[in-house]
Amino acid sequence: MTDRSLLHAVVKAADDKRAEDILVLNMQGISLITDYFVICHGNSDKQVQAIVREIKEKADELQISVKRIEGFDEAKWVLVDLGDIVVHVFHRDERSYYKLERLWGDAPIENVLSELNQ
Repeated sequence: MTDRSLLHAVVKAADDKRAEDILVLNMQGISLITDYFVICHGNSDKQVQAIVREIKEKADELQISVKRIEGFDEAKWVLVDLGDIVVHVFHRDERSYYKLERLWGDAPIENVLSELNQ
């Protein structure tokens, strides 16, 4: 499976659980850790956990190893490490506090949602 296909699957899984403001940052050449950050948020702890569960289930279906999930129980900022793709699922309030998009503002934005809708 290509990174792009996995990226599409992750974004679709988040979108299926009504994640808000899904943003994909291309980290290639910027970060040595990963190629893409997917950043989104939910409006409640339960929604954040549902988004993460859906992403994990999709990865399992595609036989993609989930390297690590951090912060699931607290559901304020959950990190899902898929290797070349790292997903950050925030609770709405936490996302506005940490502003990862600004921190990595030099990373190009990938328009994955529009690709899915074509």
